[in-house]
Amino acid sequence: MRYLVFSLLVVTSALSGCSLYYESQAKDMVQRQMDAMVFVEGGEFMMGNPGGWDGSKDSWPPHKVVLDDFYIQKYEVTQGDFELFMAVTGYEHSNSSYESLKDHSPDRFQSSFPAVVSWKDASNFCEWLGSQTGRAVELPTEAQWEYAARSGGKPFRYATENGDAKEGVTMAARPSQYRRQKKSLPQPPGSYPPNLLGLYDMSGNAAEWVRDYYHADYYERSPVNNPKGPESPMIESWSNEPFRVLRGGDFKDFSGNTTVTRRKAIQRVTNETTGFRCSLADN
Repeated sequence: MRYLVFSLLVVTSALSGCSLYYESQAKDMVQRQMDAMVFVEGGEFMMGNPGGWDGSKDSWPPHKVVLDDFYIQKYEVTQGDFELFMAVTGYEHSNSSYESLKDHSPDRFQSSFPAVVSWKDASNFCEWLGSQTGRAVELPTEAQWEYAARSGGKPFRYATENGDAKEGVTMAARPSQYRRQKKSLPQPPGSYPPNLLGLYDMSGNAAEWVRDYYHADYYERSPVNNPKGPESPMIESWSNEPFRVLRGGDFKDFSGNTTVTRRKAIQRVTNETTGFRCSLADN
């Protein structure tokens, strides 16, 4: 398996004015984030639901996609690393009620859990990583995400070593009617075995933001080569926010909603079930 070798090109200058403690912590964090980039050899696969993998209409029809090589992080970005990013850059969370959310649900905001972020927050974190390393780091496209979750486009329904979902073995146990969903929590990234590419928790931990705008009928007209989603957004009328795509289901979903083909449309708002990982092109 190939890993990315890189140097921290501009961390020191970008963090000027920070305390030495935060500067040191940030350098270590950037290095760790980039060391977690796993090489994914591109190729051809049939993207989407081939039939029976999920109950949604927007994951149909299956269609041929060809991707170039890329990298994607093996783990979801943690709450602790996102908080450090905010501390060293002065970034303000997109949700004005962020501190109140933390006070209300402190268990969900543990530093080892997936970061609680909007699409905007996730995208800004990835772009900041890129600014520290001189690389074009960003959220993965929806096609890259699915190809990686399926261990390089294999016909796997779940993002596990063999495509099976065994609760408490290959992925976290799902909520039930006997366990109140609001008490459910994600697992620290890396808690269960990875898929064949060495990627963790792409089914059923945090629902992961991808780069693409959402259109329900996009699969009917998606280009073959390196699709990047619709060019124009679909806007929610009451919020005036674009719909983005979440993949992989979340820790409050039942197993059928955590397959590698299930798509969820949501505005870029913060939600305790969301998370993300970053990617970059191989160039």
